[in-house]
Amino acid sequence: MKISTRGRYGVRLLIDLAEHTGEDHVSLASAAERQHISIRYLEQVAVILRRSGFIRSVKGASGGYALARAPQDIIIGDALRVLEGDMFVIDPPWPGNDETSLQRCIRLTVFNRLNERIASVIDRKTLASLIGTVDPNESYMYFI
Repeated sequence: MKISTRGRYGVRLLIDLAEHTGEDHVSLASAAERQHISIRYLEQVAVILRRSGFIRSVKGASGGYALARAPQDIIIGDALRVLEGDMFVIDPPWPGNDETSLQRCIRLTVFNRLNERIASVIDRKTLASLIGTVDPNESYMYFI
């Protein structure tokens, strides 16, 4: 499984908007510049996030985008699934497709466990936890 640029850029846009929640809205041009992302690509990602209710648009000459919900209410797994689709390592078997006992064993002991672990990580992380506004003990601290 590999997360595409759409998923990575979408999460980066959400983080950028969360870091600027004190402002009424953020222009995509300024977010694109801060994140070093193409404005055209970011516009496509913003449309998906807006239609899914993660961000809202502010109309007008000085318009932009803002989070539609509080950062602690946005789960990273939900955003990634909207941008990427299911986050499975491999898809579940189709009904009627016969698996050999070896295929079933590998699916149950390896791939299903990977799917569960991935889901447990991305569904535990909120946008607020990524920007450090919830639990400072979960953020990484390096001492020299």
